[in-house]
Amino acid sequence: MMLPFLQLTAGLYFAGTLLSLVYLLRRSHVVAKIALGVTCVGFAVHSIVLASQVFSVEGLKWVTFQTALSFFSWSLVCVFLLVVLRQSLYVLGSFILPLAFLSSASAVIVPSETSALQPVVQAVWVHVTLSMLGTVGFAVAFVAGLMYLIQDRLLKSKQFNVLSFKLPPLDVLDTLNQRSIVLGFPLLTLGILTGAVSARLTFGEYVSWNSEQIWALVTWVFYLVVLMGRITVGWRAKKAAYLTIVGFTGVLLTFLGVMLKGTTPSISS
Repeated sequence: MMLPFLQLTAGLYFAGTLLSLVYLLRRSHVVAKIALGVTCVGFAVHSIVLASQVFSVEGLKWVTFQTALSFFSWSLVCVFLLVVLRQSLYVLGSFILPLAFLSSASAVIVPSETSALQPVVQAVWVHVTLSMLGTVGFAVAFVAGLMYLIQDRLLKSKQFNVLSFKLPPLDVLDTLNQRSIVLGFPLLTLGILTGAVSARLTFGEYVSWNSEQIWALVTWVFYLVVLMGRITVGWRAKKAAYLTIVGFTGVLLTFLGVMLKGTTPSISS
């Protein structure tokens, strides 16, 4: 029943994405403001869809791959809107909105009737929320790292074009990268812990050492090393940017593995 509204949301995010990418090539802020308006409409529709999914079903049956993807997309757009409200950083939409669109489009494609998560995840919905929020933090760090590397290359090559003037200074991007990891890492940690408690209550053991749990642990250790390297060792921003891009790729592979395994018939048997 909510599928048409999810499709509308994905369509609005797609329009916002296209307009944001056009903004990269134009000096006028008019396109950015139009993109922001379209994205706000999509966010409003998306918020209504998520609220309806949460309150219109019994118990925790709303916790599915579809809603997890949808919530990830919604959270990304929420972060973008908050940053724009505080810093008027419209260019961030050119990098975040494509991720939000891909996630919302994936939520449309994934069949809701076959996308129920494993009982270990459904037993504690907090696990899903915290894990998704942690992933959002890493996604923002990924975007900040990507913008940093682009700006760094433009400055070193002395290519002072439209994009170089729209991208924030390197120190601003470095701060955004670090703060995103600082916020995302504790959320992922809590997500892993609640998932372990859920597994103990459901299956009688905290860890079953399946491929998803192993990848999640590898991701957690990776970001721990990055975080400690930045805080204690003082790794340079460029190195941190490369590492967060690699780390987020691992996060996506982990989540993709959970999705693919969760949609196979063997999981529900």
